Amino acid sequence: MCGRLNIIDDRFVQALMREMKVCNPAELQTGRFKMPTHDISIVREVDGVRQLQTANWWLLQDATAEGFKPSRYTSFNSRFDKLNQKGSASYLPYRHSRCVVVARGFGETQKQQGKSRYFDFIAQDCAIAFAGLFRQWQHPHTGTLMTSCSIITLPPEPNLQPYHSKASPMILPNDNQSLAAWLSPTNQSVSNFDSWLQPNLRHSFVGQEITKPSEPMPLGSPFQLGDTQIPSQSHQQGRLF
Repeated sequence: MCGRLNIIDDRFVQALMREMKVCNPAELQTGRFKMPTHDISIVREVDGVRQLQTANWWLLQDATAEGFKPSRYTSFNSRFDKLNQKGSASYLPYRHSRCVVVARGFGETQKQQGKSRYFDFIAQDCAIAFAGLFRQWQHPHTGTLMTSCSIITLPPEPNLQPYHSKASPMILPNDNQSLAAWLSPTNQSVSNFDSWLQPNLRHSFVGQEITKPSEPMPLGSPFQLGDTQIPSQSHQQGRLF
């Protein structure tokens, strides 16, 4: 699964938003540790215009007296094997309301012998386009509108599996044609995405084990996934770990 996001407004994130022609990049919601149920920014296409919109990172919502709260059903991730299952929470959004979640990194948790270990991963020299789904909700009494979202997860990716053995996030190709196909609300030919539903990190990553997300301190040395060269501190922009 993908349980933490590192969304920093650096030059790589800005470059990806420029490539996608996002009309309001200054509205990006940033955070070192964005967690499920937090509000995050999604990129969606409305009338041919790509824009950032705030969404709660929990696809299913329940109405309260005055607003909404995350459902008791876990839905910050949408499993790949439910996307084509009629009646699932992700079936219709996969066809009508896809989005992109732009980030620089993500975090995973691995349980070993009853103990949790926490790992952070940063993409090298690029930003990440996570494959997302969104839903829009209207409160039955107040009429208030809100948006929620999830990130699609795939089977474990071999390089990532030692650090999270259950699943891996779905990362989209960063080319314009692929992103345009994904973001188009009129494109319901989801069979064209079948080849993307195989685990693929698409980028090189530097990983770091940390103490815990609430009080992150590095444990040991950074490590690499793929053929990444671990950058020196002087070449890193912003606080990544």
